[in-house]
Amino acid sequence: MATSKVVCVIMGGGRGTRLYPLTAARCKPAVPLAGKYRLIDIPISNCLNSGYNTICVLTQFNTASLHSHIQRTYKFDAFGKGYVDILAAEQNMESEAWYQGTADAVRHNLQHFNLKDDDYVLILSGDQLFRMDFRPMILQHIQSHADVTIAAKAMPKAEVSALGVMRVKEDSEITEFVEKPKDPKVIDSLVIHGPLRDALSDKSNAEYCLASMGIYVFSGKFLREALNNDMKDFGKEVIPGLLGKKKLVAHVFDSYWEDIGTVRAFWETNLSLTDPVPPFDFFDEVAPIYTHDRLLPAAKLNGCTLERVIMGEGAIVTHAKLNRCVIGVRAVVDEGSTLENVVHMGADYYETLEEIAACRAAGTPIVGIGPNCIIRNAIIDKNARIGANCKLTPEGVEDGWETEQLCVRDGVLIVKKDAVVPAGTVLGKFSDK
Repeated sequence: MATSKVVCVIMGGGRGTRLYPLTAARCKPAVPLAGKYRLIDIPISNCLNSGYNTICVLTQFNTASLHSHIQRTYKFDAFGKGYVDILAAEQNMESEAWYQGTADAVRHNLQHFNLKDDDYVLILSGDQLFRMDFRPMILQHIQSHADVTIAAKAMPKAEVSALGVMRVKEDSEITEFVEKPKDPKVIDSLVIHGPLRDALSDKSNAEYCLASMGIYVFSGKFLREALNNDMKDFGKEVIPGLLGKKKLVAHVFDSYWEDIGTVRAFWETNLSLTDPVPPFDFFDEVAPIYTHDRLLPAAKLNGCTLERVIMGEGAIVTHAKLNRCVIGVRAVVDEGSTLENVVHMGADYYETLEEIAACRAAGTPIVGIGPNCIIRNAIIDKNARIGANCKLTPEGVEDGWETEQLCVRDGVLIVKKDAVVPAGTVLGKFSDK
C-alpha cells in the first residue's frame, strides 16, 4: 500500500422514488438526517475517519442541494491533498445518455479517477446509516488476493427475503448469490455456521444469513476489466457475472447498519435516535460524523414538556409538548402544540419580525408549526408552514393519499417541503389520548 491510494466513490443515488416526496426536490444523499446532518455525511465521514480523503460523489438527479452542502462542508487544506469531488452526469463523445445504473455511472467516470493498476477503489452507497472503519476491509482484500471484496451484514434469516444474500465458505470466499430469496428451504441453506457464525457478537442461537451491503473494493486494474462491457449495475449484473470466474470475498460487518430506502425506514431510523441508548451513536468523539457548520445559536426552549427529543441548533420551541421527536435546525414550534413521533426537518432560514407580521396580516402561516396543533406519526419537510389549530395524523388515511401539500406514504404522514397548511386543517382520525 506504500505507493497505492484508495479512491472512495460514493453513489449519489437514482431517482429515489421510494423516498418520495422527500426526494421530490433533492436526491437521496441530500435528505436531512438526525436534526442537523444529511445522509451524504455518513459515507463521507466514514471515509475520512478511515484515513481516506480522496472522495468522489457521483450525482445525477435533483443535485443542487447536495452540491451546495458538499461545497460548503468539505474544504481541505492545500497540504493534505484530499478532496471531495462532485462528478455530475455529463455527455461526452462516447455517450449522451444518463447513467443507467451504478456500474454505468462508475464506467463513465473512470477517466476522472486517475487510477493506477495497484490503486484501490472503494464503492459506497449514499443512503445508508452506519459507522465503519474501511481499513480492515481494504487489508482483507489485499491479504486474501481477492478480485472483489464485498461488505456483508449478518441479518436474521427472517429478514433476508428482501435482500441480496450470499453463500460463503469458511474462508469468506463467496460461492453463490441469491437475490431476495423467498423459499424457506433456500433461506435455510444460506444460514451461516462455524467460524463465520461464531465470530458474530450475538452469541445466542439465532440464525443469520449474510446480505450484501452494496459496498465493494476493487483494484484499479480489475475495475477497468470488470467494467469493460455494457453491464449497468454492480449488484444485479457485474458482481453475479464475476461469480465462479474471479475470486469474490465477503468482509463481514458486525455492527449497526440501516439502508434508508423507504419513507418508513427513514422515519423509524430517525426516531430510533431518540432512544436513551440509540442504535447509532452520533456522540462518538473518536469517529465523529461531520456536517456543515451553520454557526447557529443554541436551541431555545420556553416552558416545554419534552420526552425523548433530539433538538437541532437554532430551534425555537414555546410551551409545547414533544414526545419522541427529532427537531431540525431553525425549527419553530409555537405554544400549545403537541407533537408525537414526529421528524421535523426545520428550515433553511429565519423569518424576520417584519415578515412574520406581514404573514399574520395576510392570514398566512409563518414558517414552522403554529399554536395549538396536534401532529402524530409524521415527517415535516423543510420550510413547511402549518397554521394554528391543525390536527394531522395518518391514522385512518389510505396509504398513497396525496394533495399538493400533504401525503401519506408507508403509513407515515408527510408535510411536503415548502408546504402551506391552512389553519384549522384536520386530517386523520384522533383518539382521546
